[in-house]
Order: sequence, then structure tokens, then C-alpha cells
Amino acid sequence: MNAFSSQHAIILAWLLCTLMLNTGTCNNFTIGCNQKDKLGLLNFKQRVIDLSGVLSSWNPDQDCCQWRGVNCDHITGRVTRLNLPCSTTLPTYIDKPDKSHCLSGSIHLFLLLVELEFLNYLNLSNNDFLALQFDSIHQNCHNLSVVSHFHRCVNSSFLGYLNLSFNDNLAINKLMMSDCQLKDLSPSLQYANFTSLNALDLSNNEFSSELPKWLFNLSSCIFFLEFGRNSLRGKLPEALLNLQQLEFLNFEFNDLDGPIPYWFGKFQYLKYLIIGGNMFSGSIPPNLGNLSSLIALSVSSNQFTGTVSERNFAKLSKLKALIIFSSPPLIFDCDSHWVPPFQLERLFLRFVGPNLPKWLYTQRYLERLSISDSSFVAQSKFWNFVSRVSEFDLSHNLIVGNLSHNVLLNSSFVSLSSNSLKGSLPRLSSNVTIFDVSNNSLSGTIFPLLCNHKMLNGKGSLIYLDISRNHLSGELTNCWKNWKSLTHVNLGSNSLTGKIPSSMGSLVSLASLHLHDNNLYGTIPTSLQNCHSLLIFNVRENNLSGNIPHWIPHDARALQLRSNNFNGNIPTQICQISSLIILDIADNIISGHIPTCLHNITYLVFNNASESSLSLSFPFSGSVTYFYHDSLELITKGRVFEYGKNLHFMTLIDMSNNNLFGTVPPQMFNLIGLCSLNLSHNKLMGKLPYEIGNMRSLESFDLSANQFWGEIPQSLANLFFLEVLNLSFNNFSGKVPSGTQLQGFDAVNYIGNPDLCGPPLPKICWQDGEHKDSKLIDEDEDKDEFLSWFYIGIESGFVTGFLGVSCALFFNRKWRHVYFKFLYNMRDRLYVMVLIKINSSG
Repeated sequence: MNAFSSQHAIILAWLLCTLMLNTGTCNNFTIGCNQKDKLGLLNFKQRVIDLSGVLSSWNPDQDCCQWRGVNCDHITGRVTRLNLPCSTTLPTYIDKPDKSHCLSGSIHLFLLLVELEFLNYLNLSNNDFLALQFDSIHQNCHNLSVVSHFHRCVNSSFLGYLNLSFNDNLAINKLMMSDCQLKDLSPSLQYANFTSLNALDLSNNEFSSELPKWLFNLSSCIFFLEFGRNSLRGKLPEALLNLQQLEFLNFEFNDLDGPIPYWFGKFQYLKYLIIGGNMFSGSIPPNLGNLSSLIALSVSSNQFTGTVSERNFAKLSKLKALIIFSSPPLIFDCDSHWVPPFQLERLFLRFVGPNLPKWLYTQRYLERLSISDSSFVAQSKFWNFVSRVSEFDLSHNLIVGNLSHNVLLNSSFVSLSSNSLKGSLPRLSSNVTIFDVSNNSLSGTIFPLLCNHKMLNGKGSLIYLDISRNHLSGELTNCWKNWKSLTHVNLGSNSLTGKIPSSMGSLVSLASLHLHDNNLYGTIPTSLQNCHSLLIFNVRENNLSGNIPHWIPHDARALQLRSNNFNGNIPTQICQISSLIILDIADNIISGHIPTCLHNITYLVFNNASESSLSLSFPFSGSVTYFYHDSLELITKGRVFEYGKNLHFMTLIDMSNNNLFGTVPPQMFNLIGLCSLNLSHNKLMGKLPYEIGNMRSLESFDLSANQFWGEIPQSLANLFFLEVLNLSFNNFSGKVPSGTQLQGFDAVNYIGNPDLCGPPLPKICWQDGEHKDSKLIDEDEDKDEFLSWFYIGIESGFVTGFLGVSCALFFNRKWRHVYFKFLYNMRDRLYVMVLIKINSSG
């Protein structure tokens, strides 16, 4: 009776709370956290690594329903939601986001689900778990509805096989396991109770088989199916038709082939069809135009052929996103007066031309437009159209047009790089965030672009500016204070002149500055020390002078000053830049000693330069993020290479063509993470230490045209990745270390060292103390035997000849002169023959 009354009291209290939500009366009436669930959460906390205190509020003395990321049922007090995603800050230069503040370690997922039996939502996305273990369980987890986004959730040594053997009580609604290094689909899945499954995400794994037919018999309720970015092969099975409730289907970036099946047009509820990046062939079937519910269609990067006409879009009135191109190019055969039944928000085309499809201009709500590998003439009508598009990417085309002062670009994202555009730079509105017109034929000055105060109204929001590889001239102007939001600036490979303006120091957010290959002169302004976020500073191939700046930020990654007129010493402050991976000061007039503190550059000592790349990311509307990979041209291995996406893997020090003198500090040979070292054409001297063999990452090593002396250390043979070696024109002596790859380099890499001998040089080391193998011993014995018999023959012949002709010579003066002349000639010939025989035997 008391229990019955208690239950009624709880129900009555809940009803009263429902009626009085706006009065705040219920604020003090809550059910405390269930003790079993609290214990399960505390067990979870013990198993994870939480260096930043994400779970600091999980105090055993407090109600667990008040803990961070925990939600409970208001009536029962049972934990129903655990929401602990880890966020990262953008924009930033990243290879992978900084997750030092995220949860890490190893967790046992199903053990957590057993302990929290009423959990129906679990989100641990974007954390840094090294292992996420899955085992068979026989407990009641029937309420789990979401297991979402375990990005980088496992270590391959823990999980390479998805094997879920559930009991009959388990009914998962959504199974989301993207980027988990799964390698195979276990057949045991077909016997699991997945009748309630409505969403399955196994994208970004390592599946390489054909799609098993039983997979499409798991549940007829599936409306979300995501298998993108695997290595699935074969044709699409007709069993896919069992999933008649499908709304989202993604097979992009696999190895699926064959034609698009005719029955694809039967998915009446399908809203998203994404099959780009495969090897589908044949024509795009017209019955795709019957998918009246379709919102997004992506059939890009396949091997389709034939034409695309109005029939392919007949009933697609709800279509908002269209990505359609193929190689070889598809032929668009639409009537010039055709008006599509849809209004697109996103459109991606390729291989268009020589004329744009006229139906493009009917799209009034277009937000994103991308056209690539096309050729057409852009007239004023086109520029007016794209200026109404929020984001457009027209890079890598052959667009011909003139960007005059009459063109005003108003889009937030503008990419026109690698085209055939001429004229002056266009005007930008304050809405433009990313502007890239690199690699065109634009001319004139940059003044109209940067100094149009009336158009900006002091509200310029530009983050990314790239106008490199054009024909721009004039000075850099002094209007940079209007662009304080700039993060990336590239003005390289133009004909700009003058000094670097001090107003560039107002770019306090600047992370990347490229002013290379221009005609700039003067010193680097000290105002740039205000750019505390500067990671890349590239002013190579100018006429700049003065000392190397000592204020370079401690977080800088690349400093490229080559081919200028910098003088003075190398500042020791460079040693404080612990994350530096590129130090290129070649081809200047720098003098003095090499600093002894270079071993303080930890990124070059511990070989961890690849941990964070030089990729700039920009978040845009919705969930879209744009990534840009910074790049540098570097001279290594005797050639010029451009490093882009792989820039962060390159570690280089180039001090060549300067006036450096003295010995190389031994601390430099502790830079075991260095890939390329060039100290050539200086006045350096001394012996190479044995520790040079510690630089195991070296691929290119150049010490030519210096004054080094002594023997080449045998430890140099330990550099197994060495591809280029140049020790020419020094004073090295002794033998080139034998039995190593050092003999594989050409002799030209050792020339100019008079006392150096041994292969690959032709000079023989006569006093070779090394042990010889049997072949060398046999060759030496043959050589000695030849010399012995040769000398015996000489002696015998000499005695016999002397006795035979001495008397005649004694009495005939003419004979005496002829004889001695002949004898001298024979002596010279015999000497040459002996040398030739010895060299051929060696």
C-alpha cells in the first residue's frame, strides 16, 4: 500500500511539475542519480586519461546527473545520455587538430553500455582514444539508439574486425563507426538482431571486399547507409532494393564498377545519392530523373560516357545539390530554352565549354559554384552572376576574361587561380574572406585592391590573400592596416618593388607571409615582430639587405631568406625557435661562425617535424571547412622541388654560398631529424666527427667547396637514406670508406681532394691496411709473381747483353751512342708498360 502510494505521489508530482514549468516551482523537485549508473560512470572515468580535467566535475559526493556531459531521466534518475565530444579551434595550421585537451586512453565500449543499461545516446566524437574494444556481451542494452562518430577510435592492433554477437534483447537503432580501421565485415552480423536498425555508418574504414548481399537483409528500416571512403569493389547488388526506406545512400570513393542499375529509379524516398569517386561506366540512366525526392546527387569522378539531357532531371524538383562530371567528359545536350524544375544551392561541374550551359543563369539561389578543367570566355554577364553566389571556385580552367575596375566581387569565397585572366585586380567588397587569383596574367598595381577605403568602410574581413604568379608591379602600398584579419598573404613571383612597408606589422593574425621572387629592397621592418603568429616567412630571391632578423617568433616553422644581400652573423636567437623545420639562408653574404646552439631546435633533434602540418583551415557556413596546404620551393638533392601537402615532412638547413668560417660545431650533428644539410661554398674547415653517422634521416648532404680535411669518417656509411653526397673540392685524405653505398656515388662528388683515394676515384690507395678478401689476395699474388719474373728477365737480359756487346761498344764510338739511345727509350717504354699492367690488374 505504501509502495503504491509512493508511485502515485511521484506521478502526481510529475503532473504538477508539467503544469507549473513556467513558475519555477519544480526547480527543487528532482530525482537523484541512480547509484548503479554513478558507479558505471566512475568506472569509465578511471579507465580514461583526462589530462585537462574534462571530467573534473565528476565528484563522487555530488549528483551524477549534474556532471558534465551527463543527462538523466527526470522521473527515474537513470542516465540516458552521455555527451562528451571534443572540440578543436579553427582556423589553425594543423596536420591533425590539437587534442591534448581531449579524452584519451583505452575504453571498453560494451562494458560501459552494460553498466549504463538505460543509455540511449552516446557521443565521444573527436576524442583521442587509442583503443576502443568491442566484445560479445550478454546483457540488456536494448535502449541504445546512437553510437556516434568514434573518429580515430581504435588502434589497428586492437580492432581490425567488426564482430558484434548480440543477444536477442539488443536492438540498436543507429550504428555509427566511421574511421575505425575496420578491415572486414564479420558474417556473424547477419545473425544479430538488427531489426530496429535505421542508420549504419561504416565509412572511412578499410573494407576491400564486395558488398555482401546479406548486409541488405539486416533491417528493412534502414534509411541511412554510409560506406564512403573504403575499398569496396564489384557491382551494386540488386539486394539493395530490399532497403526501400532509404533516404541517404553514400558509396563515394570506393572501387565499385559496372553501370548504374536501371532499378535505381525505384527508391521513391531517396534524398541523397552520393556515388562519386568510383569506376562506374556506361551512361547515366534517365530513370534517375524519377527520383522525385532527391535533394543531392553526386555522380562525379567516374567513367560515364554519353550525353546528359533534360530527361536525367525530369522530376527532380527538390534537387538542391548537383555534382556531375566524368572522365572522359560527358556531353550536356539540353535545349537552350530549357528551364530546370529545380533551384540549386550547390553546383559542381567539370569539362564544360566552349560555352556555359544557359540554364545556369536560371539558378537564382545558388550558394556554391565550382567549375574546373573547362574553357570559356567570361563576360560581364558571368561576373554579375557569380558575384551573387556566396562561394565560387573557378580555379584550374582556361577562363579568358578581363578583371577591370568595373568588376566588383562580393562573394565570401573567391578562387580564380590558374586561368588566363588579364587586366587589373578587381575590387573586393567587405564580404570577401578568401581571395585567390594566383597564376594568371593580371597586371597593374595592388593599390586599388588594398586601398579602396570607401568600399570597405573599415570592415574588411579578408583572411586569405593570394595574388602570386602574375605580372603585378609597383610598391606594396601602406594600406595593410585595413586588413588586420589576414592570416595568409602570398604576393610572390611578381614584379613588385620598393621596401616592405611597416604597416604590415599591423597584421597581428598573420601566419604565412610570402614575398618571394620580386624586386624588393631595403631591410626587413622591425614592425613585423608584432606578427606573433607568423609560422612561414618567405622573402627569397629579392634584393633585401641588413641582418637576419632576431625577432622571428618562437613558433615559426619555416624561414626562407635565400638569394638576397643579407649580411652579418647568424643570430643565436634562431636556436630559440624550437619548432623550426626549414632554415634557408643560402646565397647571401653572411659571415661568422655557425651557432653552437642549433641542437636546441627540438623539431630537428627528435624527428617529430611531421606531427603538425602547414595546412590552413577555414570554417564556412554549415559544416563545410576549407583546407589550404602552404607550399615552399626548396633546393635539395641538387634540384628545385616544390613541397606542398608534404612540406611538414621536409626538414632542411641550407647555409650554402655565404662567407661562413671556422669549424662546424659538433652539436649540429645531433640534428638526427634533418633531411637535407647544405654548407657548401663557404670557408669552413676542420675534421668531420664520427658523430656524423647519427644523422640517420639525411637524404642530401653537401659540404663541397670548403676547407675540410682529414679522413672521411666510416660512420658516414650509416646514412642509409643518403641519395645525394658532395664532398668535392676540400682537403679530404685517405681512403673513401669501403663496403658501403659511398662507392655508389660518382667520382665527381669527391674530386678536388688530391689526397683522397679508393673507389669510385681512379687513384689507388697504395698503403691500404684493410684486410683483403681472397679475390684481392689472388690479384695481388698474380701482380707480385708478374713483377718477380719481369725483374729476373730484365736482369738476365742485361747481363747477357752486356757481355755480348760491351767489347764491340768499347771499340766503336758510333755504335756506342746508338746503343745507349736505344737503351734509354726501352727504359721509358718498360716503365709505362709496368704501370699499365699494375693498373689493369688493380
